[in-house]
Amino acid sequence: SDSVTIHLEEENIHPKEFSGQKLTSKGFYEAALIKDFPIRGKATYLSVRRRKWLNEDTGMNVSRDWSVIAKGTRLSGEFASFLKEYLG
Repeated sequence: SDSVTIHLEEENIHPKEFSGQKLTSKGFYEAALIKDFPIRGKATYLSVRRRKWLNEDTGMNVSRDWSVIAKGTRLSGEFASFLKEYLG
């Protein structure tokens, strides 16, 4: 094959932003496919399944905040800050 796909599923650990609220796991959202850096010359993809929970108090589905990407980039916030400081 000319590509590698790594499948990742979020663990059933309640998000910190909803601590103290009663949450019930309700499965997963549709998987997101993310193109990553090549591994040994092969296209690499991450198939990520985000978990969703039912907030028993509000009746709404909730999920963890995954805003780890710096706006306007495809880099994590920490790595973008490092590059900005290093490169000026």
